[in-house]
Amino acid sequence: MTERFTTSSVMETERAGTVLAGLVRPGDVIALAGDLGAGKTHLVQGVARGLGVDGPVTSPTFNLLLVHSGRLTLCHFDLYRLEREADLEEIGFYETLEGDGVSMIEWGDRFPSALPADHLLVVIHRTGIESRRFDLRPTGPRGEAIAVAWSAACRDGGESR
Repeated sequence: MTERFTTSSVMETERAGTVLAGLVRPGDVIALAGDLGAGKTHLVQGVARGLGVDGPVTSPTFNLLLVHSGRLTLCHFDLYRLEREADLEEIGFYETLEGDGVSMIEWGDRFPSALPADHLLVVIHRTGIESRRFDLRPTGPRGEAIAVAWSAACRDGGESR
């Protein structure tokens, strides 16, 4: 089952991330997919804000992984530049996912077999200049729980529409 909600601005996309931050717990894996400029990093910035991360949160395109301290550790991956799934070993991908942080993976759909059995895939679609549709595709019970709670919060009077 696919849950979905929409946002109408960058601010609402970031607020949706703040809502998500209130739902995640250690070990959660959120994979993000969408075209360049879809809003993946804005969503992660909202999660970071909701987790109490200090300092700027930028896309780790050239670093591949940035770790931020907050209420929970935020492990922010960007797999855009990786060419092979085997490269994931070199960046400590699997060990990080098994850690006690929350993993947000931009371009997480590039290597679907590398994702854990229980995760949430968030596909972001541009529907206008700043408006976005979020399709939530959970795999496993934890992914499903996050998807249902997050979409309900964002659709039904939560932080975004």
